[in-house]
Amino acid sequence: MKVAVVGLGLIGGSFALALRAKGIASRVVGVEANPLHAEKAVELGIVEKVLPLYEAIEQAELIVLAVPVDAIPQIAIKVLNIVSDNQIVIDMGSTKEELCEIISRHPARKRFVATHPMWGTEFSGPQAATADSFAGRNVVVCEKELSDAMAVEKIESIYRQLGMSVLEMNAEQHDLHAAYVSHISHITSFILSTTVLEKEREEETIFNLAGGGFDSTVRLAKSSADTWIPIFTQNKYNVLDVLREYIHQLNLFRKALEKDDIQTLRDIIDRANQIKRVLHK
Repeated sequence: MKVAVVGLGLIGGSFALALRAKGIASRVVGVEANPLHAEKAVELGIVEKVLPLYEAIEQAELIVLAVPVDAIPQIAIKVLNIVSDNQIVIDMGSTKEELCEIISRHPARKRFVATHPMWGTEFSGPQAATADSFAGRNVVVCEKELSDAMAVEKIESIYRQLGMSVLEMNAEQHDLHAAYVSHISHITSFILSTTVLEKEREEETIFNLAGGGFDSTVRLAKSSADTWIPIFTQNKYNVLDVLREYIHQLNLFRKALEKDDIQTLRDIIDRANQIKRVLHK
């Protein structure tokens, strides 16, 4: 299969490497606006060459959109305007409702399969890409009933060959659940990190006292603003909803601590401990 990957950062670069490692792609070309990323992607063997968008599309059976989510809808329309019935387009974005709404009435909508591989790290750029990133992870396929059945079957087969489990959701469900299990995690990490940096001005003290718990909790704070600001703004209302609940829970904890209410503190922690049951079924 000949593949064109639009966006050669962490996700797009890792997908390209994974396709090559599994022998799924016979040729991978890239499209990349950042000249440094383009050069690095070729140097690392992620893609054979970097081409202009339309030239890359002409050479590909599969077109992968792995750019920031605010750029995906516009690029998706450009790609759908010229794809044939023999080509498939997928995205790998973390939000889906706006994208699916924008492309819903396009004449070539059936050639598009909306996907979200549930994987990422705090690092970015092609130098962070790895070939085995997707194994053992889940991928969400959204609005599959609006896509060509054979296209969906092909894409799901590719993800399974990469070691992923396939889940199905509509776009609205996806964005709601993503806000609760993914987006709030990044907000928590960003705010904890800025809180510590604001209150603890001695950087050496932070380094010396930081244990595994702190390090793991603020790991996501290293993530790129260019990636996450578009996600937060596109999923704004779901993110605001989860933030309201998060702030409510923080206030319950604060009030219990102010009153030395040991039982309420214990109840909150015991309730939180139940996450083990959810995550380790």
